[in-house]
Amino acid sequence: MESTPVTPSRRSKRFQPLVTPVKTDAFVDKTVIWTDAPCYIRPTVYEDYQVLQEDEGWQPGPGMQTAFRKSFKRTKNTAPASLKGLSARRSAVETETFEVGDTVLVKTQSTKHPSVGVIASMWEFQGKDDRQDDNLQMMVRVHWFQHPSELPRIRAKREHFENEVYFTLASQAILPPSCILSHCTICEVPQTAPTARKRSNWIGATAEDNEQFYCRLAIESRSNIYYEFHWAAHKQQALGSSNEDLANGTCWHVAVEITPSKRRTKKLIKLQDIVEESGDDPVRDRDYENDELPSEPDDHLIPSVVDDASDNETALSGPIDDIPKTPSRKRKRALSTPKSTPSKKRAPKLAAPTPHSKAALRKRSRKAPAVRVPPPNLTQEHYNQLQNLPPDPWLRAMHVLHVAARPDVLPCREDEYSRVLRTVEELLEEGSGGCVYISGVPGTGKTATVHAIVRELKRMAENNETNPFTYVEINGLRIPEPSAAYNLLWETVSGHDVANDGHLKASAKEALKQLTKHFSAGARAGPAGHACVVLMDELDQLVTAKQDVVYNFFNWPTIAGSKLVVIAVANTMDLPERVMTGRVRSRLGMIRTNFQPYTTQQLEKIVHARLKEAKEGLEEPPDVINADGVKFAAMKVSSISGDARRVLDICRRAVELVYPKRRAARTEDVKEVIKVLQNSPTAAYLRDCSLHERIMLASLLRCIKREGVEEIKWGEIENQHIVYVEALTSEGDPSRKPTPEELGLIMDSLVASRAMIVEDGVNAIRKPPRDRRVILNLEQTEVERVLSEVGGRSWATALGVGA
Repeated sequence: MESTPVTPSRRSKRFQPLVTPVKTDAFVDKTVIWTDAPCYIRPTVYEDYQVLQEDEGWQPGPGMQTAFRKSFKRTKNTAPASLKGLSARRSAVETETFEVGDTVLVKTQSTKHPSVGVIASMWEFQGKDDRQDDNLQMMVRVHWFQHPSELPRIRAKREHFENEVYFTLASQAILPPSCILSHCTICEVPQTAPTARKRSNWIGATAEDNEQFYCRLAIESRSNIYYEFHWAAHKQQALGSSNEDLANGTCWHVAVEITPSKRRTKKLIKLQDIVEESGDDPVRDRDYENDELPSEPDDHLIPSVVDDASDNETALSGPIDDIPKTPSRKRKRALSTPKSTPSKKRAPKLAAPTPHSKAALRKRSRKAPAVRVPPPNLTQEHYNQLQNLPPDPWLRAMHVLHVAARPDVLPCREDEYSRVLRTVEELLEEGSGGCVYISGVPGTGKTATVHAIVRELKRMAENNETNPFTYVEINGLRIPEPSAAYNLLWETVSGHDVANDGHLKASAKEALKQLTKHFSAGARAGPAGHACVVLMDELDQLVTAKQDVVYNFFNWPTIAGSKLVVIAVANTMDLPERVMTGRVRSRLGMIRTNFQPYTTQQLEKIVHARLKEAKEGLEEPPDVINADGVKFAAMKVSSISGDARRVLDICRRAVELVYPKRRAARTEDVKEVIKVLQNSPTAAYLRDCSLHERIMLASLLRCIKREGVEEIKWGEIENQHIVYVEALTSEGDPSRKPTPEELGLIMDSLVASRAMIVEDGVNAIRKPPRDRRVILNLEQTEVERVLSEVGGRSWATALGVGA
């Protein structure tokens, strides 16, 4: 029996990621003392010391019991440091008493301002042996209120008062007494108009404003559903509960209304008719009818939402389970038992959803279509420019064929769109974290598809069709260094207003520390811990030698209660297997989606979809490019890379070429554009390079694909160059392997022409020559195309072009 309390801890540590342990010293406060005797004592259960056992050095003692109290007193010395004298310091000591049911301000690490909560219970541990009271841990369970500023940013907005808070249904946390700052007051809402402020500071300037809050609604923050709520009545009912319910904290939970389904309601009506025909008690029948039938005609569409912790959530579910036996048993009891008031205590009044929340629940109860079309983004600049363009088919076609234009519809990516959208939506509905890895070569629509998914999720959250969340995008090419991703994520998680206050002036190390505390704290992070969706675009640029950045971003979603969803987008399908270590791959998970290169038919469909968009609103517009020309450009691009941006650029330039002539671009025009693109300055330079210079560039490309990063050590390039001398040389080419000194001269030639860049500086000089890093300074796809054209099939096979 003594080993029983230890079992849940071992199971939790085995099957769940370890969080940052809580120091047991935080629950030992010398300034706090109990002011009353224990009101309830029971054997210690795992939930009582779960927070302490996260620290591996703490274990429950044999025969340990939990003693619950109702109040404690805290002393605080308010004397300034300059005040001298023992008597003067003693006179400046203040005492403050906190009781169960007091509303307090609580210090949390997620937000700059304190959170609001009500003390649900408090306890300490007592063992068989008489231990010193100085080392006893003191626990306080807090039931949270939630302010609109602590809710996710992407949600259905509603008007609220300046210092209004919402009572959470069942959100609680176990904290040390030191986290409780001071008392505060929760009262009725004043009869004034609410404000529609977006994210204002909700803590007033004076101390009196800090202690005054208003509560009129309860909230289920994960789904953003509001319920009618009366704080004074709920507090009185909770304090009147038994000591056991007060100790467990379940009496503070809000039981919400369960409305039976339409089919079940019909059964109840038929059953009621049977009971009336049998001559049963009319009073009993009338009470049964009033309790069961819905008050509104469309309430049967509302799904059931009940707190699992309460024993008697509703008085509705009991009679429903006894329906088949009700007629006979009720008739027998009526003959033998006189009419009397039932001795069973009635269940508390259930909280009903607000009208807006009822509508939201009806929306969510409807079955969503299997494949949803990406929503149009009417706020993008290119869409507004298209509306302002003159009715010229050629100008409008050049506009929509531009690479920067984001179309309303994403052709040929419907399957990937629906798969990723369904995965992220399920994670948000479950309230759990996860990673989604999206890979594919450049130009296959990865980023555009993810942006369409985020737009759809935002629309659903703002219309209350899915759970709310906070969104942040981190692009590896737009931040100075990979560790800067910590600052962007912490600004979003902490609720910092970048638009008004600017970026946080904190180092990446400090942001990492705060993020680790936040995601590891779980419920202790406070009521502001909500779901967060992170888009990590260009993941290849965030991979470092230690891989600490990608490890942390993939590890946080695996922590229970983190509610972090990471969407990682990379240009390499097997980047985790080739580059990442085992500990990073294990946290990435198995949710992966690969975007294959576009085929000829798909590229044609993409171009024709954009041309169709340009013709909207025009009366009988002529064709600006022939179908054969589009097909030829698609065949040419699909044979090399399948990059949609390449075929759009070719078609756009072909339309520009024939624009002065006011005719449709033909296949000959497309061929001319492709010829010009192939004779670019980069292509002309590569054709003039020597054999070993081209082999070194091919070796660098091979190392980039193998390692998954752009910075390659010079020693790896040397080794790959020696291998390629035998594989890429033909009969007429020299087959002698160059020496290290000759390879250095080849590299110096490429560096002088700025085709390659070598690591420079004081730290680079101190490194061995083979450890210095080299990067490619040319467009990778252009180098692959030209080298494969100049070298032939063997070069194209080695570079993976057209595979």
